[in-house]
Amino acid sequence: MKNNFPHIFSPITLRGMTMRNRVAMMPMGSDFAGHNGELSDEHIKYYELRARGGTGLIIVENICVKYPEGSNGTTQLRIDKDCYIPRLFNLTEACHRQGACIGIQLNHAGASALSSRIGMQPVSASGLPSKPGGEIPRPLTKEELTSIAKDYGTAAKRAVNAGFDLIEIHAGHSYLISQFLSPTMNDRTDEFGGCAENRARFCRMVIDEVRSAIGPRVPISLRLSVDELVAGGNTVEDCLEYLEFLNDEVDLFDTSAALNPTIQYQIDANYLADGWRAYMAKAVRDKFHKPTIAIGNIRSPQVAEDILAREDADLIGLGRGLIADPDWCNKARYGDVCDIRKCISCNVGCVGNRIGGNKPLRCTINPDLIHGEAYKKVKVTKPCSVVVVGAGTAGLEAACTAAEVGCSVTLLEKEDHIGGLSVKISKIPAKKRLADFPAYLKHRAEKLDNLTIKTNADVTLDMIRAYNPDLVVNATGSVPLLPPIEGLHENLINEESSVYSITDMIDHVKDYPEDLSGKKVVVVGGGAVGLDVVEFFAPRGAQTTIIEMLPAIGNGLDASSASSMKECMEKHHVRQMVNTALKKVNPRSFLVQYDGREEELPFDYGFVCLGMKAHSPLWADIEAGFEGTDTEVLNIGDSVRARRIIDGTDAGRHMVLNTLERLGYR
Repeated sequence: MKNNFPHIFSPITLRGMTMRNRVAMMPMGSDFAGHNGELSDEHIKYYELRARGGTGLIIVENICVKYPEGSNGTTQLRIDKDCYIPRLFNLTEACHRQGACIGIQLNHAGASALSSRIGMQPVSASGLPSKPGGEIPRPLTKEELTSIAKDYGTAAKRAVNAGFDLIEIHAGHSYLISQFLSPTMNDRTDEFGGCAENRARFCRMVIDEVRSAIGPRVPISLRLSVDELVAGGNTVEDCLEYLEFLNDEVDLFDTSAALNPTIQYQIDANYLADGWRAYMAKAVRDKFHKPTIAIGNIRSPQVAEDILAREDADLIGLGRGLIADPDWCNKARYGDVCDIRKCISCNVGCVGNRIGGNKPLRCTINPDLIHGEAYKKVKVTKPCSVVVVGAGTAGLEAACTAAEVGCSVTLLEKEDHIGGLSVKISKIPAKKRLADFPAYLKHRAEKLDNLTIKTNADVTLDMIRAYNPDLVVNATGSVPLLPPIEGLHENLINEESSVYSITDMIDHVKDYPEDLSGKKVVVVGGGAVGLDVVEFFAPRGAQTTIIEMLPAIGNGLDASSASSMKECMEKHHVRQMVNTALKKVNPRSFLVQYDGREEELPFDYGFVCLGMKAHSPLWADIEAGFEGTDTEVLNIGDSVRARRIIDGTDAGRHMVLNTLERLGYR
């Protein structure tokens, strides 16, 4: 068997644990646990699938050591009682049988807990909230800190009893230990506040209790916000200083970043470079000469290989990358890198579902996190002809899925290329990673002999009928929403005006100067589309204004994207006008109604970004044309209702499979 990336796929030993390779799955909340904090069956299968995919070390998401006080989330795992050991053992056993090592992250939420969930005032180092506008916590006493440190030790002992190979202590990301380490959340004047040694004292107590409980052969990992990236917070140099007091019993440093107010650097925003946090791992490694994990938008095996080859780190941490593709390791080692379904950092199903949404983990580009590609094992039992109209991401997923279970599939696309809106949007520099998904789907489709793709197709009902389909899937996507506002339509098609839609902006994205100082840009629409325009123009120096009818900009954005947008707009002084309605479009100005009065907003570039609407020009013909026949018809994705890529991908996989089963083909 070939070994494409020798640094990645070399073993490493930490105390009594030997990993088969250098890839660690990072601990990420999933909301798969039961309401009582116990592992569910799907939870175990989720981790087992990543172990089967070749991952060297699985680090299970943060688990609560003191309930309810330290609980984070509505369905967080618990380890505060012995009754949780049996199911945890089932998990470790399942992963060990796949050849992976497995660790677990111990955590107390502190001030990041919500009183509405835990039924009491949150606790912390002091009375400072974990984020602006957050709840005011109660400072913990020395006696309470001693008790909580023992809770960590007892939890660690249970974890080792359950079969875990490594214990990780979470000391970052605005959780309790981080609240002591960071000056932004610790204003104590006793031995737990002030200088670096004092702020590290509680973490030191926890490490000592854990080591005492688990003995000398089990490695301890310490997760840190090495660079907090907030005003007044710890820098890399500050972290290296306080680690002087924590280093001796730690075997592995998990080098993360950021606090609650800068979550876009903790859960990497899509514009951040591949492996951008490696400098943090290198700084800790160089000083303490101990293994470190490098993380941060690492998708490509070559990026991971280069980090290890440069000796910036000893392990590579993959988080969302293993949500997107549980077989990342096996594909990188033995297969074609093009087979890897690379995370696009959209943060929709992972961050958006969980943080604020309280829903189970999902992924935009991976429709089945639990069973993976098991669907391919059940083939159709009789011939089935499928025609898919529209080769965007929903249509491509539908076509590939149908072909992979044995259907004869024809995919018809009116454009000269496939990929749909994803390809277009990826032309925006900050969205370039989005192109990885249609590229993956194209590669996947090209390997299927029973899938034929026809581009430049002027699709008609007669053309579809000619294939004698048993199933027709309509996936024709969406187009910009342009309501009947006075002056809008005539100015959009007028070369003398400066009014544009989002598609106009993308078509000319390479034509805009890098320096737009002195230029005025006004964006109508404060949703994701309008914010993409702001994110492009504001950093180029344009005097930018965004208007939104609703009371808030960015409604529905995930926590990471919302924080990133807030930072961008504050940094570049973007004027934000909410509760504002567009009344009239002029060639070089918008007339808006704001705060009970009308205001004219002149611009050099004016963009109307009011979202998207379903585009399904053939659907009525398809429905009518096959009515009363044995042909089943489906309308999926944006052609039903303009939504997100995740909705179309899910429908392309599951609606197709469920329909084939319902019709008796599987």
